[in-house]
Amino acid sequence: MNSKIFTATFRPEPYWWDDIPRDDAAGLPAAALPSRADVVVIGSGYAGLHAAISLARIGSDVVVVEAGPLGFGASTRNGGMVSGGVNVGKHASIEGAQADAMLAEAAESYSWFENFIRDEGIDAVYQRCGRFVGAHCKAAWQRQADQLARLNDIASSGASMVPPERTRDHVDTAFYHGGMLLDRSGAVHPAKLHHGVLGVAAAAGVSLFGNIRAGRITRAGTGLSVETSQHAIRAGTVIIATNGYSGDLSPWHRRRVVPVPSYQIATEELGAARVTELFPTHRMIADTKRLLFYFRPSPDRRRVLFGGRARYLRHDPEAGARHLHAGLLRIFPQLGGVRLSHGWWGNVAYLKDGVPHLGESRPQTLPGVFHALGCHGSGVVMMSWLGHRTGLMAAGRLNSDSAFSGRRLGAFPAYRGTPWFLPLVGRYYQLRDWLERRRDGRA
Repeated sequence: MNSKIFTATFRPEPYWWDDIPRDDAAGLPAAALPSRADVVVIGSGYAGLHAAISLARIGSDVVVVEAGPLGFGASTRNGGMVSGGVNVGKHASIEGAQADAMLAEAAESYSWFENFIRDEGIDAVYQRCGRFVGAHCKAAWQRQADQLARLNDIASSGASMVPPERTRDHVDTAFYHGGMLLDRSGAVHPAKLHHGVLGVAAAAGVSLFGNIRAGRITRAGTGLSVETSQHAIRAGTVIIATNGYSGDLSPWHRRRVVPVPSYQIATEELGAARVTELFPTHRMIADTKRLLFYFRPSPDRRRVLFGGRARYLRHDPEAGARHLHAGLLRIFPQLGGVRLSHGWWGNVAYLKDGVPHLGESRPQTLPGVFHALGCHGSGVVMMSWLGHRTGLMAAGRLNSDSAFSGRRLGAFPAYRGTPWFLPLVGRYYQLRDWLERRRDGRA
């Protein structure tokens, strides 16, 4: 370990985990796993828990199983940035009325999310603090400006453009050529949010089991059977909410979900005054690069939390932290000498068409298996919403169509679960980002 950038107590795990109890992460004893349930939900992140809550509250007997500790995946590892759908379809080719419908539903999901955490009394350290999206080049700034009216008209984003000379009003860096402000966005402590949703699920009567790995899903009479590391469970409905942690659960889903690692670091404590110098408005920060940086003050405003792409196939929190530390200094060269207290990574899920999906996976060959998948790096609100909607859909209680359902979940060609192509895609995106900045004399 390079002691120059790591504190003596550096931890290769999420900063967020320091603030939540982990004694309930195992859930119920494995021996209590029933052999029958109305619904089995695979995955205990935001999507799985919200699907389970929706179903339990209309009287279904729901079992949630998780391969590791409850909430071990992206729901307690993400950056804690929330918005009303500004990133929906960012990487997709979907346009026109369908794209507008997705953006409108994403905006609706944000209102639903705010109401949920308020009504359930969840202490997620939620703040509607807004977001600044820095433009990495002049062309990116113009692309943002071209989207401004659409974001405001359809998603009520409260978006406005920041000229280059006003960048430092929001973030103390020379890296960006202005950018866009989004008022209708905010921040949470993701692990506290998950802990609160877990409590809501338990109170609703959901049976929660950690450290039980789900396996093959097959027909069993008029229903389904889910193999697990404990024993098989019979159910009428199965919901797959594993997102970037789907692994080998289902060969069909494995060809359709690409796990992409995202790394993050936390600095040692800098003090509130210094953090405020870096983030004068305490907004969340992201940018327009294809290999974007995203960063923020910690909820107590004493550290910088910084994320981005680092490694794709061989995962190493310390190597990833070193890579991101270099990125941190590109944005904030004034932080030279500041050390890192935490470094971690988690998977986000990418789908072929670049937008989230919910629906019944294979209604013709394996009816009753539903999915909520495809966060594309913006899942705190969206996956919570899609989980909620998938639960209602599975119960036949969805009172309106979703813009994210009804589309074919396509497979990636030449892909069987190992994303061998990610390093190539990463280098291509890196080159395109560099060329655009070089054109502006900013490389």
